Amino acid sequence: MEVYYQSTRQNTHGIEAKAAVLQGISPDGGLYVWPNLGEEKLDLNEVCKSDYKGIASMVFNRLLSGYSQQELEECIDNAYSHTFKVDQPDTITPLATVGDVEVLELFRGPTSAFKDVALTILPWFLSKALAATNKKALILTATSGDTGKAAMSGFQDVDHTGICVFYPDGKVSAVQQKQMASQPGKNVRVFGVQGNFDDAQSMVKKLFLDEELRERLAREQIVLSSANSINIGRLIPQIVYYFDAYRQLVCKGKIAIGDSVSFSVPTGNFGDVLAGYYASLMGLPVEKFYVASNANNVLTDFLKTGVYDRNRPFIQTISPSMDILISSNLERLLYYASGKETDKVAGWMNDLATKGFYELDKQTKEIIQSMFKGGYYEDEALRKTIKDTYDATGYVLDPHTAAAYALAKEARKDSKVPVIALATASPYKFTQDVLEALGISQEDPWKAMEQLSAMHDDPIPAPLAALQNAPILHDAVIAPEEMKESVAAKALEIFQ
Repeated sequence: MEVYYQSTRQNTHGIEAKAAVLQGISPDGGLYVWPNLGEEKLDLNEVCKSDYKGIASMVFNRLLSGYSQQELEECIDNAYSHTFKVDQPDTITPLATVGDVEVLELFRGPTSAFKDVALTILPWFLSKALAATNKKALILTATSGDTGKAAMSGFQDVDHTGICVFYPDGKVSAVQQKQMASQPGKNVRVFGVQGNFDDAQSMVKKLFLDEELRERLAREQIVLSSANSINIGRLIPQIVYYFDAYRQLVCKGKIAIGDSVSFSVPTGNFGDVLAGYYASLMGLPVEKFYVASNANNVLTDFLKTGVYDRNRPFIQTISPSMDILISSNLERLLYYASGKETDKVAGWMNDLATKGFYELDKQTKEIIQSMFKGGYYEDEALRKTIKDTYDATGYVLDPHTAAAYALAKEARKDSKVPVIALATASPYKFTQDVLEALGISQEDPWKAMEQLSAMHDDPIPAPLAALQNAPILHDAVIAPEEMKESVAAKALEIFQ
């Protein structure tokens, strides 16, 4: 079955998968979606007989029909054969039992964050899409901490591509900042941006729609694309680990094929939990998605009231990857929950841009509330969850996973089905905050890693251990309004 993509904001003629991956974002500012998602379900019996790469093949063949079977198999093999450090070669994202909650470990990739699952394969998707053209792709990515490093690692020195990453200066962890600042690669450029993640993300979106910039780059045969989850090529791979988590539960004998499960997901930009929702549309039996937030609780309020209001203080927390007030991928959920009413979605997005808020109609709100429930935790609650979990089980949570775990524990009180909490980052990326939660003060992030390792069965991931002595290669800090000229200049520099 051919799969065509269209914008969330217009019922226009669809485009093929390769074009959607290359473009990243629709010219009207909307996000690409596939209108017929869910018409063809995955066979759970086949899923549960397979392994991670086999499930990936099933998902990609449904949703990336513009790619040949051979192209997809090459992408899967290149991304997942040697890049994830796990005990079982057929498991990219292992499932651990921690108390009465199942924890899906998504951080076993090269940069110790869940973004690796998608960003080890997106460069291969993009490379296959570029092969039919004579163009080069410049990747623009705003990051709240993890996406930037994972994207740079994936795209480092990939032919015919360049990447510019923008992160909020002073608002990521010390380890995250060093990961980005020390990233090698002749095609890589990194910028700290004055302001918060929303400032960087909003400007990146504007650059995609900037006709003058597009024309300047087009003269050099350069197209803009994205490694953020606004790009369907980044979002689709995340669907796979929801099915694989289900497979692992079946293999453990904790559920039978056809039984329902629930997921608790820490999120700021709504991409990770949206991938789970897509999995449910494709046949995964999910009872509920629990959306875990920090003190920037815009999503919790939205899921409770149906009003999305970003007009609130931005709070810097110990879980910086969730320090977001504009959840871009929520737009895709609105598209499906509203019955694919693109005019409604466009109206809500216009209200968000002009007024800073929008309110759903009653029917759309009720549809979303039937599948999603939010909860949020301020820093002290996250610290308590980290300590209580360690004291009870010996398992160490990072501050983002702690939010998902805390919400999963709450859900278990009333839920009759297993609740799987998504572990989105290694605790070694946030060692100082983790140690503080455990009652230990350590100002040096590298000594903090060693201390945590001494009390933790899981050793320090080698790439993180090597960061201490890695040279700083990127130290530019710019204002948001300087991003356009920085992109133009670096594009010419990268591809000269």
